[in-house]
Amino acid sequence: MGPLTLSSDSPAATRRIGARLGRHLRPGDVILLLGELGTGKTCLTQGIGRGLGVTDQVKSSSFVLVNEYGGRLRLYHADLYRLEDPREVMDLALEETAADGVLAVEWPERAWDELPPEHLLVRLEWEDERRRRLTLEARGHRYEELVRALLPATKQPPRGAARPRRRV
Repeated sequence: MGPLTLSSDSPAATRRIGARLGRHLRPGDVILLLGELGTGKTCLTQGIGRGLGVTDQVKSSSFVLVNEYGGRLRLYHADLYRLEDPREVMDLALEETAADGVLAVEWPERAWDELPPEHLLVRLEWEDERRRRLTLEARGHRYEELVRALLPATKQPPRGAARPRRRV
């Protein structure tokens, strides 16, 4: 399956996409968030937290590599921006630590070789001053399943039938 590309025109829309994703996540899932500063990685993670039932404010910490939040599943939010040496990620044992929940990693390019080979890679890019493009790339069967679950519904209901509300 090829990548799924979504568009967001605001931080709130990016959070809604994240919440939709979060509702489909299972224990052990790994989401890698790749993008320049300001493209919405933390907003997307906040939405993922919302979809997991996290009630605490998910934030990007300047000095803590991994924050943990409770919800339907635990959310482990790693921000590798300030990482000095990729081997530090190995010491964190992120995959083992997050086995009971979901691992979301910002700035994964700082430690590619230390992260699980099977994951959902989300590339966040600027389209213009307001719009962001989110490209979801599945790496492994579980993540292909996840991307399929996020595909927009293409079937139209029969005439006269109630139309379901579309959530983003």
